[in-house]
Amino acid sequence: MESPIVQEYLEAIYKIQQEGRKLGSTELGKELAVSPASATEMMDRLVGKGLAERSRDRGISLTRKGRKAALDLIRKHRISERFLVDVLGMDWKDVHEEACKLEHVLSPEVESRMEALLKNADTCPHGHPIPDRLGRTAEAPARRLSSLKRNESGVIAKIAEERRDLLEYLATLGMMPQVSVHVEQVAPFDGPLLVRVKGASYAVGREVAEKIWVKESVK
Repeated sequence: MESPIVQEYLEAIYKIQQEGRKLGSTELGKELAVSPASATEMMDRLVGKGLAERSRDRGISLTRKGRKAALDLIRKHRISERFLVDVLGMDWKDVHEEACKLEHVLSPEVESRMEALLKNADTCPHGHPIPDRLGRTAEAPARRLSSLKRNESGVIAKIAEERRDLLEYLATLGMMPQVSVHVEQVAPFDGPLLVRVKGASYAVGREVAEKIWVKESVK
């Protein structure tokens, strides 16, 4: 098993890759709150261990081995989050940090028992799919809320970032996974969206709307 710090880097690279961003030491450093020099040093280590590779077009990316290690960690993280919310009754805004600790120490047996207790839940509390044991994920097509136009609707699929302050704010608006949203107005010049949620209307800034992904409503 890789060390916790190596696992954190693999997880960060995987998530940035999923967003389609080109990844270098500066961006990876920002993601993990480390210096570009530290990120470069770790990237060299990952390449040396066969967990990552460099290319001129994509920057650094995970190899098949690195992707599997990242997905194993992400699976444990999201199962832990689901367990903390559904079984222990913790608030969704508080579980990301706790799951970051648990993901590095869960044994395969404990992971299996937690998964069984959760009846093989499909997503974490923030809407991200839980990979299966083979690293496969099932994720419905979704769009950023910021891309919706006036009078378009959808159902919140996931919250891209799991920052405590963001989740707490969205909870006060009732904007959580599986909740329907309707865009009433879109302000020009990258202004806020007026969004209707559970019978109430809220102005949601573009920066926040970028982090909310919605899928098509089932009619």
